[in-house]
Amino acid sequence: MTTTTTMRIGELAQRTGTTPRTIRYYEELGLLGGRGDRDLGRHRAYGEEDAERLEHILRLRDLLGLSLEDLRRVVEAEDARAALRREWHDTEDPATRLRIVEEALGHIAVQLELVERRQAALGQLESELHERRELLHRRRAELRSS
Repeated sequence: MTTTTTMRIGELAQRTGTTPRTIRYYEELGLLGGRGDRDLGRHRAYGEEDAERLEHILRLRDLLGLSLEDLRRVVEAEDARAALRREWHDTEDPATRLRIVEEALGHIAVQLELVERRQAALGQLESELHERRELLHRRRAELRSS
């Protein structure tokens, strides 16, 4: 017999370092929730899986600085890949497994495109900051020599 720990929205917010409002908003967007939520008029109980999913979503948001639409695309791709992993383990048919691999590659491509776009933007910012620093070093040297 396994014991499932459940949390209310405030407890989940505190554990993940976010707010109940953010959690509700992510539920509305379909990023979180929708599975065994609650009876009518009752508070939703969140489990460990919900907490881990929310922590992952928040990490992606903070790490990649994604818009909500891009964040949704990444999460949808991850969900699709998880479903494909389950399907992979349920079959040994080579044709089915080939289809699974092809689909997974498409989902990875979506995620990589978003990450690469973010990296390019960060690289551009880094270059600009290096240029500004070099300009300031030159100006400092000129001012010291005058």
